[in-house]
Amino acid sequence: MRYLPHTDRDIAEMLDVVAAKDLDDLFATVPAACRRDNELHLSEPLTELELSRHVESLAATMAVSPEYRLFVGAGSYEHFIPESVRYLLGRSEFSTAYTPYQPEMGQGTLQAVYEYQTLVSRLLGMEVTNASLYDGASALAEAVLMAIRVTGRKRVAISRAIHPSYRRVVQTYVQSTDFEVLELPYLPNGRTDLSSVPEMKDLAAVAVQSPNFFGCIEEPKAVGEAAHQGGALFVTAFSEPLAYGLFKNPGSQAADIVCGEGQSFGIPQSFGGPSLGMFATRTQYVRSMPGRLVGQTHDAEGRRAFVLTLATREQHIRREKATSNICTNNSLCALAAAMYLASLGRTGLRELAALNRDKAEYLKKQLTTAGFRVPFDSATFNEFVVEVPAGFDAAYERLLEKRIVAGLPLGRSYPELAGCYLLGVTETRTRADMDDLVRELKS
Repeated sequence: MRYLPHTDRDIAEMLDVVAAKDLDDLFATVPAACRRDNELHLSEPLTELELSRHVESLAATMAVSPEYRLFVGAGSYEHFIPESVRYLLGRSEFSTAYTPYQPEMGQGTLQAVYEYQTLVSRLLGMEVTNASLYDGASALAEAVLMAIRVTGRKRVAISRAIHPSYRRVVQTYVQSTDFEVLELPYLPNGRTDLSSVPEMKDLAAVAVQSPNFFGCIEEPKAVGEAAHQGGALFVTAFSEPLAYGLFKNPGSQAADIVCGEGQSFGIPQSFGGPSLGMFATRTQYVRSMPGRLVGQTHDAEGRRAFVLTLATREQHIRREKATSNICTNNSLCALAAAMYLASLGRTGLRELAALNRDKAEYLKKQLTTAGFRVPFDSATFNEFVVEVPAGFDAAYERLLEKRIVAGLPLGRSYPELAGCYLLGVTETRTRADMDDLVRELKS
């Protein structure tokens, strides 16, 4: 009863209210193939001490930092988090606060979100940033739906070089609608092939990721021009926002909507969450933007004040006027990003981005010198694709035994790239780490 407070009588009364004869009736709409038809085989109950030890033993089987040296990015990046962020984020005023509905009760939280919006707008070169979404994948899906609302069109073109998980989430969003998602192939240099865009009529949006899933830097201005010529919006996605500390921001490259994952900014890797969906657009599209927007004003006495300026969720407004049922992610994640960006500042962000790029280039050069081929010759940021020799699986397992995770195999998501791995490098990897990796791969 500690975790399941409802008695059999409670359950019977609730079933009676909804006219269901048993609990199985509640799941009748779930396809039979997706339902378990036998009992769960659970172990005997454990004490809290035994359960803690069991969970610790499971955790010990995971290849995580600092026990392992990770050369994996692919949308989740290991970055050093300043102690100032850890300390401030743990303060009770922030860690116990929830999304502010009443401005008279949540001025501190509202101001923190406002500062987050300001910092992200400057980073991405956009005019308006919302109070964050759930993650990078849902942010892209919401961007696609927003473009459809703005243009009134039902087709979107998405680069195949966008993170595979992001593309799958977009498909999940639109699969029960009459919207159509077209894929743009990538060129031999790892960048998106735009040659077919002029033939795709009535597009609502053209979406690319830069740096893309292969780590390659796209040519956003060319994509934007191709999109705008056909009356479509240009959507720029990202999974590593640190790159914009070094490369031109999307706003300067004609992007209409910018969205992506902000985990790199002060949020630890944690196997799927929490994450931070960044989402920004131009002022002319603000009323079609999902989520919430915090604004600055003055109260009746002329004092600076912060309020929830825009809330386009059906919880706040009429359903037919709502842009989405998404509201925001936990504002604590947005606050972490704001603290991280403020701690680094413009100069620190640029230096950190350069350090990530330089370390990745060092590893790329060492691997090339050792005889490995890098199939894409485009400029990259902090990850890149490398082709490995036949029988590399054995070497990969040997490296795991030495607590080195040598990248992500691409064959599962890109069958044509079987035999290629995606390697990621951040400031947390030393030259000795990279030299050890190359030496082990050569042996």
